Amino acid sequence: MTGYIEAHRARFGVEPICRVLQVAPSSYYDARRRRPSARHLRDETLKPLLARVHAQHFGVYGVRKLWHQLRREETAVARCTVARLMRDLGLRGIVRGRRQRTTIPDETAPRPADLVKRDFHPPAPNRLWVADLTYVRTWSGFAYAAFIIDAFSRYIVGWHVSRSLRADLVLTALEQALWAREGPFDGLVHHSDRGVQYLSIRYTERLTEAGIASSVGSRGDSYDNALAESMHGLYKTELVSRQGPWRGSEDLELATLEWVDWFNNRRLFGALGYIPPAEYEASWYPEPLPAGAGTQ
Repeated sequence: MTGYIEAHRARFGVEPICRVLQVAPSSYYDARRRRPSARHLRDETLKPLLARVHAQHFGVYGVRKLWHQLRREETAVARCTVARLMRDLGLRGIVRGRRQRTTIPDETAPRPADLVKRDFHPPAPNRLWVADLTYVRTWSGFAYAAFIIDAFSRYIVGWHVSRSLRADLVLTALEQALWAREGPFDGLVHHSDRGVQYLSIRYTERLTEAGIASSVGSRGDSYDNALAESMHGLYKTELVSRQGPWRGSEDLELATLEWVDWFNNRRLFGALGYIPPAEYEASWYPEPLPAGAGTQ
């Protein structure tokens, strides 16, 4: 109420406003002279911090992830306080919408069996990669983005943006993944849908050459590649929809590069214990022995 009187006192005067609101003018003047409470001072300190962290993470975090991120930065704050201050600041998390499927199945091409059977929980990195592609509408036409994700940690191991749906789109993402992970790839399964790009001779031969087993989901069933579908939903919601419209594939590619770096190294995942994919993978590998350890 004090704020309302402050906002309108120049136009109407304090006493007339208090008379309409049935409040004693002395109450207003007492409130103005009162020192700010500890909660108010704390709120004013936290608000710039919340706004900064929210902006640094593509403006996509809601209350839960923003609270966990603040805890990672050693800022002690209650979750209900984060929710209240986000409302005051007008900050909101993103809500994913429905994804449009872009797969063009090739019913005539021979295809591998489904080796995954909807089990997207491998025991270690480089045991299961899932791949899929999606489209983005730009001012100069459609652009297409292909991603390969390690199912163990949700780490994006390869990606590529192109104006063409030819096999080079997915093959470039695969080459990046092979370069990033180095190998050997014994026991690794590559899972995709029935898109013609993933069933092309060049792509399947490259998988065989690298020693990677190929797996393909069943026809018309998004659950058979649910992890890749979910990741594309995040890509569309967190980057494409929020920062568009896009002029062309070049500016989309640059923005995707920045998003992938954030996604792999800083984005928090509830399924991983609210840590980023890179940190989750690093925690799986054994700690290196200190110099001189194990010697007599």
